[in-house]
Amino acid sequence: MKKYKHILKNHLDAARQLKDVIPMQKLKEEDWKIVAVSKAGLVLGDLLRGKFSNKLDFLFSEPIYAPNNEECEIARVSESEEIVINEKLVYAFDIKYDYIYGEAHRKHEEQILSSIYRYRKGRHFFSMENEIVLLIDDGSETGMKLMTALKTILAMKPKAIYIAVPVLPSDILELLEPFADEVFFLYDIDDYVETSLYYEDLDIIDEENIEKLLGEKVEL
Repeated sequence: MKKYKHILKNHLDAARQLKDVIPMQKLKEEDWKIVAVSKAGLVLGDLLRGKFSNKLDFLFSEPIYAPNNEECEIARVSESEEIVINEKLVYAFDIKYDYIYGEAHRKHEEQILSSIYRYRKGRHFFSMENEIVLLIDDGSETGMKLMTALKTILAMKPKAIYIAVPVLPSDILELLEPFADEVFFLYDIDDYVETSLYYEDLDIIDEENIEKLLGEKVEL
């Protein structure tokens, strides 16, 4: 764990290093659509594209926690109501699927739709059919955000789907690789703790900047 502590200075440093492993010329020429799965991922995506004109968007999702335990994420729902379930946890805690689907609907209605109106002024996520998509986040503890985004985008039948994430657990990398055309990363860590440990200084997420990025005129 100590070996990897503060291996990245900040999101700008992560973006600069990712540019060395991502085929940036292809990203530009093929007009990849950059899709963040978190607010930090949105900031990182904006830094990554730099002066390129690639469109940047945010795929909203919300966690579903185990009953009476708001620290145990058992599933996640996206804004298109795609659901990814951690089957092992659901089985271990004998959680009913009716509970998961009920919570998914509630989270979508109460939180995801609210975020869409706040940050995108009501604009819903565009279809990625026949597009080349780059999913991005600044790290991943459980892989649930990325897996939910993968399932959501794959249902839209994209031409290709890539993932960019500076740091992630080794087992999550193995989980993601079969579903993506390629995963671009800097470090895969066996004993991953939490994303903040691997950054010397995590940027404060500016809510106004998030609204500005998502309020850009998008023509796809």
